Amino acid sequence: MSRRCELTGKGAQVGHKVSHSNIKTKRRFLPNLLNVTLISDALGRTVKLRVSANALKTVDHRGGLDAFLLRARDSELSDKALRLKRQISKKKAAPAG
Repeated sequence: MSRRCELTGKGAQVGHKVSHSNIKTKRRFLPNLLNVTLISDALGRTVKLRVSANALKTVDHRGGLDAFLLRARDSELSDKALRLKRQISKKKAAPAG
């Protein structure tokens, strides 16, 4: 399982650990990933995703999973999230009845 957020595409970054004597050693900065269950209002079901804490705040700020996915760029989303986005946009486009 890759260390990548399924909603924002945020992944591991590389940098240096710098000692007191200024010796630089390679290290990885990993994203704060959480396994969460989010509710899709349009689909009427829950969805399990692995997202970063930052993405979770953004989902809440934008008004839920559906609103977040509809505004998100396709290039940032994982395959699972992209499928969800397509399903949600189909449900929203279909006439209520």
